[in-house]
This record gives sequence, C-alpha cells and structure tokens, in this order.
Amino acid sequence: MIHILLFVIIAIFIVIIIFSFPQFSPVPYFPSNSKDMWRILEALAIRNDQTIIDLGAGDGIVIFQAAKESYSKKLNTRFIAVEINPILLLVLHIRRLFHPNRTNIRIVNRDMFVMDYSKLTSTDLGKFQPVLTFYIYVSPWFIEKTVLNIVKQIKIFDLVSYFYQVKCLPKHKEKIEVGVHSIFTYS
Repeated sequence: MIHILLFVIIAIFIVIIIFSFPQFSPVPYFPSNSKDMWRILEALAIRNDQTIIDLGAGDGIVIFQAAKESYSKKLNTRFIAVEINPILLLVLHIRRLFHPNRTNIRIVNRDMFVMDYSKLTSTDLGKFQPVLTFYIYVSPWFIEKTVLNIVKQIKIFDLVSYFYQVKCLPKHKEKIEVGVHSIFTYS
C-alpha cells in the first residue's frame, strides 16, 4: 500500500512540475469552455479541403470536436493539433486512437512561438490545402507574438481566437461572437 501511495505522490509531483515550468509549457493550461463549443465550431467554418491548426491544443477539446463534426458531415478536412506539454501530448495521442476521424488528425510536438508553419502546411501534409484556419487560445501577452510569426510565413489564412482580440491583423476583417467568452474571427 505504501508503494502505491508513494507512486501517486511522485506522479502528482511530476505533473505539477511539468505544468509549472515554462520550459515544458509557457502557456498555462485552460481549456476552451465547452458551453462555447458550438460558437467555436461555427467560427471555424469547417468545410472541404480545409486544414485547421489548433495552436496549443491542450487536451484537444476543440480539435476533436471539430474533427467529429467533419466526420459526421463526410468532409475532407485535415486537423493539426500543436502542443508542447508532454502530459497533454499523451492525452492527445490517446484521444486520437479512439477518434472516428483519426486518419485526418495529426498531433505535432512543436513550439508554436517559433515553429515553421509553411513547412507544417506543405511538407507534413503532402500538399498545401486551399483553406487554412488557425485556432488559438493563449494568454494575451503571447497572442501577438504567435500571430506575427504566422503572418511572416503564411500570407492567406483565417484565424479564430478564443477569449482574446488580436490587434496585429489590421488587413483582416474581424467578426466578434459573444458567448461565455468572446470569439474573434479574422478572415
């Protein structure tokens, strides 16, 4: 019995360390509110020949729900979950195993602040998808840095930002949907 208790305490300690140190994940884990899910899915405008990239996918609440909707509508939509936290990556991989649309879901272990998006959208997928949509829910002090990295690499894209407005996209048309939290869509 003492061995099990010691194992549980060590496991909890490891999880706390992984979620506490910015080397493992500079953005704290806060999942998108499930009460806003239908609004988020509507903002993503899921359609054929689209690639949806969830930056900082966390436990995958958005990407897996969007993939489920795409699957039920028999759409050819690709999904990429980008995450750096090892615990959340494990959760994403386990959830993907049991998802009906798993062949269209990729899980990528990369840092969204410095990653090469052009490589992700072309090499990893075999070809560039005509419609590229990013979903992002990160803290306001990281959102501009992330979006500016995308803008430097990708010229045409849509962006859905949960909770926080993106101010560095002046050429994109902004639409705001209010639910439990605001959803900002840029196209």
